[in-house]
Amino acid sequence: MRIYDLPASPNARRVRIFLAEKGLEIPMVPVNMMRGENQTEDYLKKNSLGRMPLLEFDDGTTISESIAICRYIEGTHPSPALMGSGALESATIDMWQRRMEFEFILPIISIFRHTAEMWKGRFVQIPEVAEQERIAVKARMEWLNKELDGKQFIAGGDYTVADITAQCAFVMAKAALDIRIPEDLENLNGWWARVTSRPSARA
Repeated sequence: MRIYDLPASPNARRVRIFLAEKGLEIPMVPVNMMRGENQTEDYLKKNSLGRMPLLEFDDGTTISESIAICRYIEGTHPSPALMGSGALESATIDMWQRRMEFEFILPIISIFRHTAEMWKGRFVQIPEVAEQERIAVKARMEWLNKELDGKQFIAGGDYTVADITAQCAFVMAKAALDIRIPEDLENLNGWWARVTSRPSARA
């Protein structure tokens, strides 16, 4: 078993943090997207979309999409539970996980694609789209700050995949876009301090 990894990707980081929280180690195979390693015939046979992360089993079976990989890992290594126990808890965590994707990871990736030098010539960049997404991310930070009132973690109980998803989004926002959590958002900053102090944050 191995994972094809794109080190800077928030989705690939999500899987690495998930594994670290489970105390698991799976060999990582870095893929250099800039050199087109993800567009080779061999890699496209593994994932026709040419994306990372990708979990490959010894028999050649593959699972792509970071949440699908996390779901497999959760199913085979259920403790600690990061995706919930029981129907209501699992659905609540899934709700928050999807919100973190739609409200943070997707717009942050969009800003990067519309502004980063590496995407010039590969993608039609529209600065106005990036600016609107920046405004949206700031508004959603204020929203999440209110939602975190009285809560340690996003889904309300323990640290879960919802926290991992938001954490990966904010790492990319800070490192690649210089978008930081405003100092006056105390709940969100408190949450950020808690999640980034976990050993898994360096995965």
